[in-house]
Amino acid sequence: MQASSASDPAAASSRTDGPDQIAVGVTHPEAGAVVVTVGGEVDMLTSPQLRAALLEQVHDEAVELVVVALDGVTFLGTSGLAALIEVREAAHADGVGLRLACTGRRVLRPLSIAGLLPMFDIHDTVEAALAPT
Repeated sequence: MQASSASDPAAASSRTDGPDQIAVGVTHPEAGAVVVTVGGEVDMLTSPQLRAALLEQVHDEAVELVVVALDGVTFLGTSGLAALIEVREAAHADGVGLRLACTGRRVLRPLSIAGLLPMFDIHDTVEAALAPT
């Protein structure tokens, strides 16, 4: 997966590995911030791709905030939940902000059932997630 360059904030990259797989797009809307847009099914086959894409951004020294846009996710399984928890811990350890942008029941319900909603900073839109707190 290619990440867009920090010098070109409008640049984006995307990767799709099949119709029933995951799509991950990365954009840099402003210096220090990255938006990772996720679509498709996040399950035991695709969660490693999501984990790798998010950890790549979290470990980038130029990144201060990672926003994960999840409204395109059609299924979020337990392995996807585990990937989000792992990325949250890595972001915390690296001093990087991690925010989720999502209104979809397909994502919020699994997070709620697992008792994980309080662990994440969740916003209705990417714009709200990017706003200073």
